[in-house]
Amino acid sequence: MVKSGEYEKYMRLALDLAAEAAAAGEIPVGCVIADGSGAVLARGRNRREETRSVTGHAELEALEAACRARGDWRLDDCAAFVTLEPCPMCAGALLNARIGALVYAAREPLTGSAGSVLNLFAEGYPGKTAVTGGVLREESEALLREFFRERR
Repeated sequence: MVKSGEYEKYMRLALDLAAEAAAAGEIPVGCVIADGSGAVLARGRNRREETRSVTGHAELEALEAACRARGDWRLDDCAAFVTLEPCPMCAGALLNARIGALVYAAREPLTGSAGSVLNLFAEGYPGKTAVTGGVLREESEALLREFFRERR
């Protein structure tokens, strides 16, 4: 599993993807999935507007790519680094992939499903996902604030 001392390195990659999403007019969320050796398996960013799909979330894009790269749907030795606490859909997908660790930056008070509104990761689903929040929180929150300020 990725060591906690390396969390910021991967979250910075996810923040770069979030900035790409913002530049494309998408809510700035990015996700990176790394395997137990620390290799980046997959990257994803929000694409709901681009794809006109409710499932165009960064986590789902990264999960699909990680499963393809791995040739398996089980990602139990992997860690997902996401710039915003996952919604219920994405939390469910991470749980179904048996992701070993979830590391997120900013809390999501409206739909956050890793502790803000509810905590799906605390339920009795198969596999155990270690959850860490707040990694590079300020950077993620600043990106989100700027994105929404420009739209209002």
